[in-house]
Amino acid sequence: MRDQLEALESKFLEVEAQLQDPSIVSDSKKLRELAKLRAELEPVVEAWRTQANLQKQMEEAEGILGDKSMEQELRDMAALEIPDLKVAIEKGGAELRNLLIPKDPKDDKNVILEVRAGTGGEEAALFAAEIFRMYVRFAERRGFKVTVMDESEADAGGLKEVIAEIQGNGAYSLFRFESGVHRVQRVPKTETQGRIHTSACTVAVMPEAEDVDIEIHQKDLRVDTFCSGGKGGQSVNTTYSAVRLTHLPTNTVVQCQDERSQIKNMAKAMTVLRSRLLQQAQDQADATSSAMRKSQVGSGDRSEKIRTYNFPQGRVTDHRVGVTLHQLDAFMQGQIEPIIEPLRSAFEAERLQQLEA
Repeated sequence: MRDQLEALESKFLEVEAQLQDPSIVSDSKKLRELAKLRAELEPVVEAWRTQANLQKQMEEAEGILGDKSMEQELRDMAALEIPDLKVAIEKGGAELRNLLIPKDPKDDKNVILEVRAGTGGEEAALFAAEIFRMYVRFAERRGFKVTVMDESEADAGGLKEVIAEIQGNGAYSLFRFESGVHRVQRVPKTETQGRIHTSACTVAVMPEAEDVDIEIHQKDLRVDTFCSGGKGGQSVNTTYSAVRLTHLPTNTVVQCQDERSQIKNMAKAMTVLRSRLLQQAQDQADATSSAMRKSQVGSGDRSEKIRTYNFPQGRVTDHRVGVTLHQLDAFMQGQIEPIIEPLRSAFEAERLQQLEA
């Protein structure tokens, strides 16, 4: 690992030198690439330099402790420093190992988020709407932009389905663990006997695919246009602005009616279609890996119940990492970091274990 870290430090110094080059400064594209590379290397290099300094302090302290010619007071001070230095070195080594885990290129991508009502009828639709609002609040707290691309409302005011794009640097790294079945336990508003019902909604999170990620041939597409529905507006039920795309080889269907313009709806539908096809390809690749099959963190398997929201007890439990919070109200307001962070830590620990195997 030392050789790898020294090579990264050398690369970091090279990048810093290039950033001072006047010819680079005038090339905006190259400047952005180097600035991004520097930002990626800097945390690793700083952690490595801190670790090297701690190792030097440890060697000096051990040298003083073992030198019988040194004053007893200095040797006592060295003896007191050594345990703290050992702890700091061990902690720094763990941090370095985590920083050296190859970054998933999908982590920086925007997100296509899909929330659908599952079992439970109208109560499931109401819960789906609440889960979607939770994600919107979380995204807004992180400074992300949320754009609804398509939605279907239920009669009782909930959501049968909603598809949204979440734009922001690192969006996928935060949302990637939310795919799966979310279960709710509570007394529905329509329940007259006060009995607790169990309902569910499904969440799908996909990195937004770009043209270079997935190639879609025109001959593989069927395009249908229809009048948009929903709340009022001049274009609703009057113009064929809504678009439905069917990818014939996979029978994947996407529709979008959020915009008044058919062209804009077509572009949004293509974005969702590319992302779904990319996710399908990734799922097929993951299915060939036994390590990924055994992993419950970040698998995105929608058949798995990943989380339970128990309203009578005011708790939320994530079944993958065994974390329970008695802060359901705050969680539903978008403060979901106390569960996201353990999921990210578990995912990174498993990736590190795979790399070391």
